[in-house]
Amino acid sequence: MSRSADDRSASPAPHILQSLPWQTWFVEGVRFVIAPLILFLSGFFTTDFLLSGVYTWPRTSRALALTLTVAILSYEFVYKERKAKPTDRWAMHPLKAVLYSCLLPYGVGALALLALVRLAS
Repeated sequence: MSRSADDRSASPAPHILQSLPWQTWFVEGVRFVIAPLILFLSGFFTTDFLLSGVYTWPRTSRALALTLTVAILSYEFVYKERKAKPTDRWAMHPLKAVLYSCLLPYGVGALALLALVRLAS
């Protein structure tokens, strides 16, 4: 017995929906470990650049490259990955994932530098 064309097109292939265990670990590792760490350090160094008052071309280009890298990391590895997951009851909205994995660590890194400046003075 063969299935009709409508039945085959309605259900996706089972291998597409299943992900390998290492892929899940990689995705969650990026979202919960790598991205927050990179964003924390980025917030720290970007705030350092802004507070230093030394706006030479090499320092400015490094700050712009860091900002662009962080934006690409946030979009490609957090937002798009969360958006690509099939929605289920426990799935987090992609913008919330970016907020918790990227924006909050960035802000905490900036606040950490400001706290260190406050302690130094």
